[in-house]
Amino acid sequence: MRQYRTALVTGASGGLGAEFARELAARGSALVLVARDEVRLEELARELRKRHGVDVAVMSADLSDPAGLARVERRLSAEEPPIDLLVNNAGVIGEVGPFATRDPDTEERNLRLNLLAVMRLTHAAVGGMARRRHGGVINVSSAMGFLQIPGGSSYAAAKSFVTSLSQIVHSEVRLLGVHVLALCPGSTRTNLHRSGTRRGWTLGRVREPGFVVREALAALAAGRPVHVPGGEYKLKVFLARHAPRRLVNRLLYPGWDVQTSRRLAESLDA
Repeated sequence: MRQYRTALVTGASGGLGAEFARELAARGSALVLVARDEVRLEELARELRKRHGVDVAVMSADLSDPAGLARVERRLSAEEPPIDLLVNNAGVIGEVGPFATRDPDTEERNLRLNLLAVMRLTHAAVGGMARRRHGGVINVSSAMGFLQIPGGSSYAAAKSFVTSLSQIVHSEVRLLGVHVLALCPGSTRTNLHRSGTRRGWTLGRVREPGFVVREALAALAAGRPVHVPGGEYKLKVFLARHAPRRLVNRLLYPGWDVQTSRRLAESLDA
């Protein structure tokens, strides 16, 4: 794997973000950890400094807030010390259910984190990386961006955007020594997965964060623009991309459209 001297990881207070931080620290990268929970960030930073002897800085920031997002953008744009690897991991599933019943203000706030923050932070990072002819970006997307499951409209649409953006930017900067990867895992054992499960989503086999992170770093080193960890989810994404939509609905999430329509009708009648 290419050596990244300094990596910035968003959503680093737990789940995939914390696992990325641990794996990168073990490989010798200095870190900038970003999340809202400063206490948990500091705990992780102390652990990594003690275990691996790497420099770890902490930035408490809410990426759905313009001021917090701007602070992280400035750090990514700074040249001293430069960020060699950006892991855009912060995200939220939000409500699962009929689109028409959702609160639009909450949907907008979630999209600012799942979509706008990813776009702006990628933009802040890749220019300097291209000038230095070295760098990498991992945008944590989701298999949901391909599956288009009823009840997951805004989240799935945001992840579809992230996957598409990553592929296009990768094609623009790869010849300048910069690789951009859309990581598209299925269900992963994190707080985000537990949140989705409570809301009624089970996509298949639940993968461990360590497996997903190692797969991501290997895919980035290989220069792939998109990676779906695990054979089960590779097959599901293949079907979602190439099979007729009615067949996909029956095979991958049978009856979910009916259930979602029924929930909408009940809500409207109430």
